[in-house]
Amino acid sequence: MMELTAIYHRPESEYAYLYKEDQLHIRIRTKINDVQKVILHYGDPFIFIEDKYEAKKEMTKVTSDALFDYWQVTVSVDFARIQYLFELLDEEGQGVFYGDKGCVEHTQENLDADGNGFKLPYIHEIDGCQVPDWVSNTVWYQIFPERFANGNPNLTPDGAREWDAAIAPNIDDFFGGDLQGIIDHLDYLKDLGITGLYLCPIFEATTNHKYDTTDYFEIDRHFGDKEVFANLVEEAHKRGIKIMLDAVFNHIGYQSAQWQDVLKNGEKSPYKDWFHIQEFPVTEDKLQNPRQLPYHTFAFASYMPKLNTANPEVRDYLLSVATYWIENFDIDAWRLDVANEIDHQFWKDFRRAVLAKKPDLYILGEIWHTSQPWLQGDEFHAVMNYPLSESIKDYFLRQRKKTEQFISEINSQSMYYKQQISEVMFNLLDSHDTERILTTAKGNIQHVKAALTFLYLQKGTPCIYYGTELALIGGPDPDCRRVMPWDRVSEDNDMLNFMKKLIKIRKESASMIQHGNYRLEEVEPDVLALSWNYQGKEVQAIFNHSSENFILDRDSVDLASHCQFEDGQQVILPDGFVVTISE
Repeated sequence: MMELTAIYHRPESEYAYLYKEDQLHIRIRTKINDVQKVILHYGDPFIFIEDKYEAKKEMTKVTSDALFDYWQVTVSVDFARIQYLFELLDEEGQGVFYGDKGCVEHTQENLDADGNGFKLPYIHEIDGCQVPDWVSNTVWYQIFPERFANGNPNLTPDGAREWDAAIAPNIDDFFGGDLQGIIDHLDYLKDLGITGLYLCPIFEATTNHKYDTTDYFEIDRHFGDKEVFANLVEEAHKRGIKIMLDAVFNHIGYQSAQWQDVLKNGEKSPYKDWFHIQEFPVTEDKLQNPRQLPYHTFAFASYMPKLNTANPEVRDYLLSVATYWIENFDIDAWRLDVANEIDHQFWKDFRRAVLAKKPDLYILGEIWHTSQPWLQGDEFHAVMNYPLSESIKDYFLRQRKKTEQFISEINSQSMYYKQQISEVMFNLLDSHDTERILTTAKGNIQHVKAALTFLYLQKGTPCIYYGTELALIGGPDPDCRRVMPWDRVSEDNDMLNFMKKLIKIRKESASMIQHGNYRLEEVEPDVLALSWNYQGKEVQAIFNHSSENFILDRDSVDLASHCQFEDGQQVILPDGFVVTISE
């Protein structure tokens, strides 16, 4: 008996959407191993009135998790409208129809009934989820500017500590990194294979991390000035490298002119409605217990008062910031800090404003959980893919997840979003907000290599955190923000050479990953096989997560780690892996 309660579909969502041009993706979810075949009956809703459904197409089971199978089909329509009904058949040939009225009996009468079908009344291109074409081919590199490189010692803050990666930073330490330091190492980044730079905040602020902005229109004096930043963008673009800035619009710095005016003038301040203030006066003596603050903040950080983005003045001010750096410096992307704590209307206004200035600008939200409400095509292009990173770290680095569970999680996540959104998801393993992956892996570099390889073979756009390619360690914030160990750069640095090879493979297989058919399976106990197939080409990776050797009958591979070549075969040792690209 078919499990009807497991069947799920929702029009105008990640289950039914315009992919590109006139291609529609239709999905449905069923109980795992419960349904043998799914057929989509579809056609124009006005033609249906006279001639019923014009066509039918068998759907493909694209993936499965622990509970469900996911089916998908691509269809095109002639008149930008569609009516459709699912026919589901079990192994015994028993079936049901599923549509707008739920499950109905498998009869011709129900197939022909107008009210049973789902409808997309008119498919407007403007309502679709459009994403910048360049993003899916980009390999990102995240830089915490204060710790990457010191290019101008004259800007170094007083009391800065020695540039030594062995030093675990304290929360208030400065080391002297700046924008010129990034410019000086652009050739290093290009040689590594990087095509996008994500910079943590660079605007005027009092802290080393700069998430407490005091002036959004000025470069922090310890980083340089606008002339240096313009040069950075220009030199990066010359090398085919995009620039993404960090927009901290949820809150502002305690020392900002606006907040200081509120502290001074209270209810008479012209900025009093710029913030979420519960009572006046806002005095210093109320800052002892952060949970009793008379104003809302980021978390309970008293030095980061939360902006009221629903206020038209605040909205206009922040949108002017967003467009200023596009118009005057030609930046390519905005990363939006604490994006889930800002109202949806602001982000809709933000999208319209920035895309009007640069239609192919990439809009990335910082959200740590599933994010469908922000990814409907009218706010962000993508979010930072922390669910994926946690699954990968649990399996490869923490070694606390079984292969079967890991496969289920990855497959389930692949169905979270519309395909064009998945193609530009920002995939990472660590950042300035997390401990570094080598520390998570307890120093096991082989586990780190495996995790990075898996990440780089996922749909989306991959990013590494500065220093990962040089095996930089670091615990939770602020220890994850150690200085870049430039003294480790050499032609024979094993980790650096590995990352160069991995990035090269990613670029060679990008079209397969973004558009191909995906398969993730356990080919032997705790031996994980990943493959993408597209237009006769295939990229395959095998990860040996078991305690036994795994024999691969191949005489050559494109990337191997912890492997031996014996008698024309690849012997993948425990924790080893191989990647092959073939036609």
